[in-house]
Amino acid sequence: MARTRLHLPTVPEALASLLQTVVVALFLLTFLLEPYLIPSESMEHTLLVGDFLLVNKQVYAAGDPLSRWLLPYRDVERGDIVVFHHPHPPFLVKRVVGIPGDRLRIEEGRVMVNGQVQDEPYAAFEPAASNPFRDDFPARVYTDPQVDPQWWRQMQSLTRDGELVVPRDEYFVLGDNRNHSLDSRFWGFVPRSEIVARPLVIYFSLTRPSSTDVQPAPLEAQDDRLGHDRQLSARLTGFARWKRIFRIVH
Repeated sequence: MARTRLHLPTVPEALASLLQTVVVALFLLTFLLEPYLIPSESMEHTLLVGDFLLVNKQVYAAGDPLSRWLLPYRDVERGDIVVFHHPHPPFLVKRVVGIPGDRLRIEEGRVMVNGQVQDEPYAAFEPAASNPFRDDFPARVYTDPQVDPQWWRQMQSLTRDGELVVPRDEYFVLGDNRNHSLDSRFWGFVPRSEIVARPLVIYFSLTRPSSTDVQPAPLEAQDDRLGHDRQLSARLTGFARWKRIFRIVH
């Protein structure tokens, strides 16, 4: 019976294979994917501080007919999580709740679009001080120093019968952590031209504290040796949120 001989790649074959891998990775990172790190708690609990994301840069880029056939494209939809340009910081991640033409208002934290209360299972309302401007929108009185004055004037001009009308090519976005997010309520719409990507997957997640975390009580060991064992184990495994790796973002 003939034996199957194992073929070991030659140096040129190995280099060619490595080059192919590098080319594919560069293509993906240049045209399709890009990594981002979540720095704040505004999208909790959908996205946590320390989450590393791969985002799809092509899905909202119109391009030419050939590229649209090769790489699926669609417009921004209500409910999408989007990455967009913003002055401070240069990129933000929020969820779209209002698209062009929508009539929007918020009553006691509940989002209403075109007269319908929205089903938002992803929205979190972590404890925070009362803020009528944040929870009932659009507000009639300028009460929050974090509100951009120019946005306040624009908001008044676009409010009809207590509802904000979203203009053409503009989008209204909120953080999922509604009581701890500076978003469209405070600085206004996101232009369509500034939306650059959609998050796809969490590829890694470092354990990082959030300003809204409730600190657990410290563990008390029964003896000193057991306590050291627990601390060592926690250091070795606790630096990352392993269960969040490769979680799809939606």
